[in-house]
Amino acid sequence: MTTTSGSVPLAAVDAWWRAANYLSVGQIYLQGDALLQHPLTVDDVKPRLLGHWGTTPALNLVWAHLNKLIVERSTNVVYIAGPGHGGPGVVANAWLDGTYSELFHTIPLDGTGMQRLFRQFSFPGGIPSHAAPETPGSINEGGELGYSLVHAYGAVLDTPSLVTACVVGDGEAETATLAASWHLNKFLNPATDGAVLPILNLNGYKIANPTLLARIPERELLALFTGYGYSPRIVAGGFDGEDPMLVHERFAAALAAALDDIEVIQDAARRPEHPVTERPAWPMIVLKTPKGWTGPKVVDGLPVENTWRAHQVPLSGVRDNPAHLAQLEEWMRSYRPEELFDDAGRPVPWLDANRPDGELRMSANPHANGGLLLRSLSLPPLEPHAVDVSAERGAVVEPTRMLGRWLRDLIALNPDNFRIFGPDEVASNRLDDVYEVTAKAWQGEVLATDEHLAHEGRVIEVLNENLAQGLLEGYLLTGRHGLFTSYEAFIHIVDSMFNQYAKWLESSAHVEWRRPVASFTYLLSSHVWRQDHNGFSHQDPGFLDHVVNKKASVVRVYLPPDANTLLVTAEHCFGTRDYVNVIVAGKQPTATLLSLDEARAHGARGLSVWEWAGTEREGSEPDVVVACAGDIPTVEAMAAVQILAREIPSLAVRFVNVVDLMRLQDSSEHPHGLDSDDFDAVFTRDKPVIFAFHGYPSLIHRLTYRRTNHANIHVRGFKEMGTTTTPFDMLMLNDLDRFRLVMDVVNRVPALRVAYAGLSQRMDDERVAHRAYTRAHGEDMPDVVGSAGLPFAPGGTDAAAAADTGDDNAR
Repeated sequence: MTTTSGSVPLAAVDAWWRAANYLSVGQIYLQGDALLQHPLTVDDVKPRLLGHWGTTPALNLVWAHLNKLIVERSTNVVYIAGPGHGGPGVVANAWLDGTYSELFHTIPLDGTGMQRLFRQFSFPGGIPSHAAPETPGSINEGGELGYSLVHAYGAVLDTPSLVTACVVGDGEAETATLAASWHLNKFLNPATDGAVLPILNLNGYKIANPTLLARIPERELLALFTGYGYSPRIVAGGFDGEDPMLVHERFAAALAAALDDIEVIQDAARRPEHPVTERPAWPMIVLKTPKGWTGPKVVDGLPVENTWRAHQVPLSGVRDNPAHLAQLEEWMRSYRPEELFDDAGRPVPWLDANRPDGELRMSANPHANGGLLLRSLSLPPLEPHAVDVSAERGAVVEPTRMLGRWLRDLIALNPDNFRIFGPDEVASNRLDDVYEVTAKAWQGEVLATDEHLAHEGRVIEVLNENLAQGLLEGYLLTGRHGLFTSYEAFIHIVDSMFNQYAKWLESSAHVEWRRPVASFTYLLSSHVWRQDHNGFSHQDPGFLDHVVNKKASVVRVYLPPDANTLLVTAEHCFGTRDYVNVIVAGKQPTATLLSLDEARAHGARGLSVWEWAGTEREGSEPDVVVACAGDIPTVEAMAAVQILAREIPSLAVRFVNVVDLMRLQDSSEHPHGLDSDDFDAVFTRDKPVIFAFHGYPSLIHRLTYRRTNHANIHVRGFKEMGTTTTPFDMLMLNDLDRFRLVMDVVNRVPALRVAYAGLSQRMDDERVAHRAYTRAHGEDMPDVVGSAGLPFAPGGTDAAAAADTGDDNAR
């Protein structure tokens, strides 16, 4: 019996591997006779065969060997299965660990539990076929491939004791996110972070084709990963009937050496007397094994093992073809289950040697259930950063600049529990005051001309939105807090990642033992209405439409109209759990409309009637409601109301601002929604509503289609008219300017349409004049740039905006 220098014999590792393989096959195929106590019959086989066998044996092999290392070294390990569609393997190991039965009491660690484990897999009312939230120890779903390695790196940030072992499938390795994720070793600080051990499993095939990395020469493969900054080791085996024990020996040695290397790197970095200045070459393993290893080699005369045919269900005709049924039974008995489970179906004591204790079990590691470790943030007070409007509303500031100062204090109070992630835009989005207390994490070469780079930085910037998203997901799911900041138009790059994360949160809410984690918060700035200098490519507010498709239990959307409301919104979002919060806020100078106290009240209500901004008479209904959501639409709506107040002083205008977009939905559809009576009280049952909206107009109609007064709601917003022009011309191109809003009021209030046709014509003339002025002078007219007699400045171009053109174009 071959053993390592530790206490776990390789024979025990092999037994664990065989047991996990047996349980994996059983989950895919069986609904009866889990212990093969009788010859299999058609009734023992599920009517629908679902699952992925091809990747599962390697996932089980890695798990079995990591168990050995954990037992021998007490290493703190989280296991990430990149090929998460190999869910039967991850579930099988969690059951063998005992964790599954502890969390799901109806699935005990015996024959009854095994029978139920098999039946529930990919079965109505059961569990998904992927490593889903229901899977103990998982923080990576794996349905959509590509996110495993970035999750692994996010998980180990600020957790120096943690090792994340990440199995990367060679099909997954072809995805864009995974291909870029290899670079994340440049952000890992060996002194304060944990370690990631990537294990690239080259099994040669995707669902129907060979994989790229499996078909390049070994010298190219080694050169590739050496170039990425790793120290790769290749372990190959299992081909042509090779004895699995030889593979166990080689893989055990490679894993032990990799863990030794990690310890050397971390020990060197954690000795203050010898600071490390060079970036280390972290270990990684390339594991070459046959796809579908230990499964059927030939089916119906065609090769299966080590081909693409092993990807999903190798024996697909088991219920109809007696030869397939016999082959399935032969396959399952090849694992010698009588050696692995006793007569009652319990794992035999021999397997205990390879089972870690308690929270050292990878399926029970608390880092994979991050809410268990979550500490609330210490939130700094808002008052020092609030804009004073006590003398007069309208102080002009950059809203995100004020937020950046508050985030600076937040980082100072939470030096190991909060990070900012984004694509090279923290300074561009006016958050650069954070660099007073932190730097950008960077383990690469630093030149004299560089600024704000350091090993221990709390900001991670990488020009890849997918990596920023994935790092924050991994960071949150392991119990920490953070912020993702991006340009609004380019956040669409992570549409699919957002989908997957929202689905994870939706599913997690139904898993009793999953503890809530900190919410994922997006800050979208450099938004559509102030990307006039960069042009059409930078002008797209459609992420909001994408977000509200998800369940109301998960998504929240906020459009703070000014700096003080932005501060209140951020404070609220960082205290929430299990949500995706989307905040859209401008970085260009704009008016501060509310005091901090007013902003708090407005944020708590979600939408408010601003009596001071309207002209309605107390005690009577308004003639028209002018509503708005978003900072620039709010300014334009207020300017329109002031024109109406001057031109039609008898008109009663109600002004409504919406900061929490989901308040527009009915309370039966979203927990933030207003009930019908409250909505009608604000927006009336029958009066015209002119709504100036930050995004696409159709979204407001989607949210309000059930409302009593929906037929009278007329929305102005972005209608895909973009170009390089001036800020006000952008508004006119999309009919969101103040003059168009005045025309809308005149045309939709029946008593005004004829009586004030002249005013409507003059507003149209204003639009023509403004358009001509921009074409002649290259800038907006002074009456929409300066104060223009309003009690606040409606924003406009300035030196800061002009200076920003360069770095925006770099994006």
